[in-house]
Amino acid sequence: MKLFVDTGNLKEIEPFAALGIIDGVTTNPSLMARESGDPRKILKQICELVQGPVSAEVVATDAAGMIREGRELAALDTHIVVKVPFTKDGVKACKTLASEGTRVNVTLIFSATQAWLAAKAGAAYVSPFVGRLDDIGTTGMNLIREIVDIFDNFDFTTEVLVASVRSPIHIVESARMGADVVTVPPAVIEQCFKHPLTDIGLAKFLKDWEQAQAAKV
Repeated sequence: MKLFVDTGNLKEIEPFAALGIIDGVTTNPSLMARESGDPRKILKQICELVQGPVSAEVVATDAAGMIREGRELAALDTHIVVKVPFTKDGVKACKTLASEGTRVNVTLIFSATQAWLAAKAGAAYVSPFVGRLDDIGTTGMNLIREIVDIFDNFDFTTEVLVASVRSPIHIVESARMGADVVTVPPAVIEQCFKHPLTDIGLAKFLKDWEQAQAAKV
């Protein structure tokens, strides 16, 4: 399963890229609005840093506007994946952009039928939002299971990109269910590195080593 980091901040991306664990990046208008500077220059810098798929979302809501903006975003860098919302206009834009060879990430997916329709329109990725489903009392990971099952039954090349990830548990469950990609906020990736037994074990190893060296003096 591929790991994308969900942020538009270069300083947050750089440490994970240096570790060699990041396969791509996802952004959205809310994330990009937090950054100072030209969003398109930032996207270009992210592409150069990560050298993997970088989702850049349109802000137009009509099909013609999404297509126009999608073409402009795709022209920024070969790593750009154009992100469109799941609406009728978004599906129409996806179909057009995909037919032109542009990879499209259809976002704000909250049902298996939405994912299926996006795949039929040629989406390279569908982004179901598990955390937001959890927020309304639904088990978001059930949606991932449904989508993976459906896609496995057919010849869709569309990848399931699990979004709105709130904890390492979402990551583990995504991997067990066979999702293709999980996009994770930097803070949640940091949680994946931590375990109290690791800290205790390392401290003990170092203490034992120091005691052994002291005994030789």
